[in-house]
Amino acid sequence: MRESEGFRQQCNQNIAAMNKDKQLRAISQEWISRAQKHKYSYNFKWLGRPIIQYPQDVIAMQELIWSLRPDLIIETGIARGGSLIFSASMLAQLDLCDAIEAGTAMSPNQSSRLVIGLDIDIREHNRDAIDAHPMRSRIMMLQGSSVDPDVVSTVRQIASSYKCILVCLDSNHTHAHTLAELDCYASLVTPGSYCVVFDTIIENLPADSFPDRPWGPGNNPRTAVLEFLKSHPEFVIDKAIDEKLMISVAPDGYLRRVQ
Repeated sequence: MRESEGFRQQCNQNIAAMNKDKQLRAISQEWISRAQKHKYSYNFKWLGRPIIQYPQDVIAMQELIWSLRPDLIIETGIARGGSLIFSASMLAQLDLCDAIEAGTAMSPNQSSRLVIGLDIDIREHNRDAIDAHPMRSRIMMLQGSSVDPDVVSTVRQIASSYKCILVCLDSNHTHAHTLAELDCYASLVTPGSYCVVFDTIIENLPADSFPDRPWGPGNNPRTAVLEFLKSHPEFVIDKAIDEKLMISVAPDGYLRRVQ
């Protein structure tokens, strides 16, 4: 057996053992509930910009992007821009590797790989910081509601010229809005790629976790995902990602398009 295959099998055994450990799973959920009270996800940056994600999900997204090699990533919700910068930097890595494998030189402006970021309110200081970032050339920002027909039409038109599309939904976390985003953008995901719905963890958190927000248990991205999947058999939840991460803001949120 090759060493790499043996290592892969050992990792699979590790993951399987973790998921049989009920105490570990309970502790992980308790940790998430406690960490949320301290806004844990707000405390990390990617290449200088706040990313507002759990490091575990950042690693999962890195693995997805590396394996899928998308040429377009669509993100709803920009906030402070860290996620856009992360996606753009991953696309830059893909371009660099493509150039090395082809034995050619490639400048950033020659790449067709793109990140589209949508937000109903791109605040000036965040836009300025993103505009000043070295990854800016790979990013397109559109201001407006992600479910506005004009915004959706613009994104669809752009997406029509791309071959491998990854979608990430992370804006308004109510059931209705997330379901509307799924209806608008999931169909753009290419077979084999993913629609990643963040903050499904809200369903598993205490009811008083978001006193100043319209979402909570029973009204959140996870309830939207489950409703969406009832009529969209072309998507399935990738449980293997959940089982590996243990700690994630997106349990049942990694949706793979299988057809």
